[in-house]
Amino acid sequence: MGFEVLKRVMVDVLNVDESEISLENSFADDFGADSLDMFQIMTGVEEELSIDVLPEEVEKITTVEEAVRLIEKKMN
Repeated sequence: MGFEVLKRVMVDVLNVDESEISLENSFADDFGADSLDMFQIMTGVEEELSIDVLPEEVEKITTVEEAVRLIEKKMN
């Protein structure tokens, strides 16, 4: 569930095709995402899933898999 929500938000924020998104992707290297993009992505996920992610947690995320792990941790 967290991965699906993350992908939807990434499509909106980064204007990428959902089929291009996999757990192995790097936000910066594969999609050119900067820190502002990351905060927009995680804010969108927070709103959809009613979770809270701290700014310092967002700063540590480099891959889609890391984001999904954090989202799932926050959902439990």
